[in-house]
Amino acid sequence: MTSRPLRILYLADIRFPLERANGIQTMETCHALAARGHIVELVVRPDTHVPTRDPFAYYGLAPLERLTIQSAPVAGPAAARRIGYLAFAAGRTLGPPRADMVFTRDLGVASLLVRVPRGLRPPVVYESHGYAPEVAAALPRLIATATAPPERKLRRLARHEARVWRSADGYVTITRGLSDNLTARYGPRPRLSVVPDGARQGIQDPGPGTADVAHEPLVAYAGHLYAWKGVDVLLEALALVPGVRGLIVGGHGAEPDLARVRTQAERLGIAGRVQFTGLVEPGRVPDLLRTAAILVLPNPASAISDRFTSPLKLFEYMAAGRAIVASDLPSIREILHDDQDALLVRPGDAHALADAIARLVADPALAGRLARAAAALSVQYSWQRRAERLDALFTQVAGVRS
Repeated sequence: MTSRPLRILYLADIRFPLERANGIQTMETCHALAARGHIVELVVRPDTHVPTRDPFAYYGLAPLERLTIQSAPVAGPAAARRIGYLAFAAGRTLGPPRADMVFTRDLGVASLLVRVPRGLRPPVVYESHGYAPEVAAALPRLIATATAPPERKLRRLARHEARVWRSADGYVTITRGLSDNLTARYGPRPRLSVVPDGARQGIQDPGPGTADVAHEPLVAYAGHLYAWKGVDVLLEALALVPGVRGLIVGGHGAEPDLARVRTQAERLGIAGRVQFTGLVEPGRVPDLLRTAAILVLPNPASAISDRFTSPLKLFEYMAAGRAIVASDLPSIREILHDDQDALLVRPGDAHALADAIARLVADPALAGRLARAAAALSVQYSWQRRAERLDALFTQVAGVRS
């Protein structure tokens, strides 16, 4: 780790705990940094659940004295909550006790803080999960509840991106493709690191044997059910592989996607062999994944999937010790390799996906080999390894500012 423990202020304008990947990744990252000896203060919005939930219990993590979670006192409509959080974050950053470093994946927060002269604020490290104007413009085509952003918002996001790229003391991207994209737009910058997401390790069993694939051909997916995640393609593929059962883990009841994919399963005539769990707590997901023989990451090609995404489910699949079938996308190829630790198939092609599933069902030895290779590779993508990679960047940033 860095030469001394750092006091890290992590700013996340999200209700907390949050069931989405953003919340999981935030909590796991902060917990891993605290486990390395840093003093981490995570500032979030209050839980909207009644009664409020303990984030450590919700995410299945042991409490750490070095990790504290503070809720910003925000209320009212969305715009008021956002303004309230930004004001609280600025006050917490600039007031005592002064953090050694601010870490955030919130572009607006980072853009606000880097406007403050460096001598008056701690170093700011920003973690990018996509080029914001491109993501915002693409979302209406990918998520049913998203609306098209006005042009002025896209221009504002572009200004934020340029400012943070130029002025942040450290910069993290979750894929090499995103790093290359931003460098091509804005030119090279110092203290830039590619740090993928991760998963908990040590939870897989010895891996699928012949019986798992041959006699329990359960194919699983875990995550959100937005169209850009590819669950629709997976259901079409399952309809082409008779005798194989499906398990779809996830789906928010307040959003239309769960009803959409259930209707699709009925239309395809496979509702009787596909189970939909709905939303489950993060700590339950690994056990559900291990009930399957094959795990599928079926993202179609999109602005987000191609270069920007580092899906938590990818690393959870690897750690689960199961054979993986994934879309052959540049972001996925940064981690997986076809016929070495997964089968990679043409994105959005249900027939190609079905052929890969059928191939694994028919060849348990292949399924076992791929599962073992993915599990062995997964140790490079633990949350602890992620914290180590971040620490290497923090060392550079702290050295410049010391």
